[in-house]
Amino acid sequence: MDGTKIGTPVIVLNVKSYAESAGRRGFELAKICEDVASKQGVNIAICPQQVELAKIASAVNIPCFAQHVDAVEPGSHTGFVTLESVKEAGATGTLVNHSEHRLKIADIDFIVKRSSSLNLLTIVCTNNIAVSRAVAELRPYAIAIEPPELIGSGKAVSKVDPEIVANTVEEVKKLHKDCIVLCGAGVTNGEDVRRAIELGTDGVLLASGVVKAKDPKTALLDLVTGL
Repeated sequence: MDGTKIGTPVIVLNVKSYAESAGRRGFELAKICEDVASKQGVNIAICPQQVELAKIASAVNIPCFAQHVDAVEPGSHTGFVTLESVKEAGATGTLVNHSEHRLKIADIDFIVKRSSSLNLLTIVCTNNIAVSRAVAELRPYAIAIEPPELIGSGKAVSKVDPEIVANTVEEVKKLHKDCIVLCGAGVTNGEDVRRAIELGTDGVLLASGVVKAKDPKTALLDLVTGL
């Protein structure tokens, strides 16, 4: 497959648009991820706030992903984010179709194909097994299964709904055996991560469990015990 690979198992931290991840605090979160990844010998990637992507990607030695891109080519698209621009910013790839920023299947297809031609990786978020199957046919680099009702709930999908995780892994691998499969929603500790790996995933996608923690580094150190 084209594109720079990321090591697995992996923790992908999406910092969203929280106040706790804006500006200097977002930079500090990225540095924490880099430090933990280096000292613990684990794989961690980060999705900075869009306005901080270039700054953070140039400052840390871990993969940085955009949180979103638009399905447009460079041109007269005011306020849109192109794949070319995130590549120039130093991103390894992009999240696609997060439950908080849904896209049409045609747009997902455009982004996955164009990303491949640009040597960028795509992590496409899905909300159920049927959507995961459809996305797997598009051959993205990774699929992240995240039931939206569990996002930010503190109730890990790997514990609350293990079947959707295991079945997603099985169905995706049937269609696209090289696809990385992550799970997210409610992942907050090392046990949640460990359970996700046991269910066959290649890692987790998470946000508030680290970003909104009183001590993000301690929270992250706990999470990596599950890898």
